Amino acid sequence: MKFFTFQNPKEQIEHLTRSLGVPLIAFAIFLGLWHVSAAHIETSLGKVPGPAAVWEQANGLWKEHKAERVKEVAFYQRQEERNAKKLAKNPDAKVKIRDYTGKPTYIDQIFTSLKTVFAGFFLASVIAIPLGIICGLSNTMYTAMNPIIQLFKPVSPLAWLPIVTLVVSALYNSNDPMFAKSFVNSAITVTLCCLWPTLINTIVGVSTMDSDLTNVSKVLRLSWWTQITKIVIPSSIPMMFTGLRLSLSVGWMVLIAAEMLAQNPGLGKFVWDEFQNGSSQSLGRIMVAVLTIGLIGFLLDRVMLALQKAFSWDSNATIR
Repeated sequence: MKFFTFQNPKEQIEHLTRSLGVPLIAFAIFLGLWHVSAAHIETSLGKVPGPAAVWEQANGLWKEHKAERVKEVAFYQRQEERNAKKLAKNPDAKVKIRDYTGKPTYIDQIFTSLKTVFAGFFLASVIAIPLGIICGLSNTMYTAMNPIIQLFKPVSPLAWLPIVTLVVSALYNSNDPMFAKSFVNSAITVTLCCLWPTLINTIVGVSTMDSDLTNVSKVLRLSWWTQITKIVIPSSIPMMFTGLRLSLSVGWMVLIAAEMLAQNPGLGKFVWDEFQNGSSQSLGRIMVAVLTIGLIGFLLDRVMLALQKAFSWDSNATIR
């Protein structure tokens, strides 16, 4: 028979203070320091914007997005009305709906970057996890792959980008491509830099698996696939997800740099365009983008942490 246990009210208050109060106090101190220091720093574009000025620019970017969406709706409505009149005169007439080609808004750039980073991260995970399992189970495979891993792991994404751009331009030629070349370039660059944390951590997780589990699988004469799915993957999940979390954060940083360098659509291009614009609002908009990049990076890590907790076999383990 189970009994309900009630937490001491004092303990509840202490827990709430630690989990909510302390971060809020730290954030308030950060905003205060930012406000005070920003007023004393003068740049070629004016003073560094404080929290209030950045918030104002964020509202402006949101209003620009809503205004652009209104233009888009009106654009399609005009086409529908024109096509309706054309069909009324001639039911056999051919009508066409043209795509709206207005300037991407800040919100559009955010979603472009998110789609790109998830595509690169997914492709890297599909490659790294199976390869990591194989290398973790086979010393021969690990010995063969380790020099390659150590050779390419420290290569900067800025070094990969020109090579990827040239290769994609040579091989990805189509009159009606499924994906834009800019998207393919950025996604492959993200993939090349996301591979290594997941691959290395998966190898470590599999190779450090408890030998008793391996012996049990031999005694039970489990098939190779059953051994992988029932023993290897569950026991290596903590290290595997550590690698996935690192890969996603690395991929997000790499993507912003690649977008800035190659002028591919996304948040990175937005930052570079605002820097080149040089208006009095540019610095505030860049600060909005910096905070957005940081917030999205934090949320992506929280998503991976939630997935790790959901897939972890040890419900009592502390996962941070």
